Amino acid sequence: EVQLVESGGGLVQPGGSLKLSCTTSGFTMDAYPMGWFRQVPGKEREWVAGIGRADVGGRTTYAEAVRGRFTISRDNNEDTLYLHMTSLKPDEGARYYCARATYSGGAYAPRSSLNYNYWGPGTQVTVSS
Repeated sequence: EVQLVESGGGLVQPGGSLKLSCTTSGFTMDAYPMGWFRQVPGKEREWVAGIGRADVGGRTTYAEAVRGRFTISRDNNEDTLYLHMTSLKPDEGARYYCARATYSGGAYAPRSSLNYNYWGPGTQVTVSS
């Protein structure tokens, strides 16, 4: 059974940092592109960052709003995906989700949530003073 579980969320002050983790099981994580998304109530789920399949380059890509401040990475030995977030802004408070792409292969992760078929329950991030 494929499972993804996020952790590491919490309350952080504006300008602060958090590192989110996504532990996976039931599949070989390095064989799939993976992504991070976020969502606030009443809005669509927003793509944040992606990392491609490890053995074909595993390219990282970022939404324009987070580029230079967020870093996505993966530990294939631990089957864990990470999102290190710095210089957080108040409007970046949201529920953050990790997801596995539907199809294996590809050095780049897709940006549309429609291309992901497994999701974790999410971890809440609140950015407030």
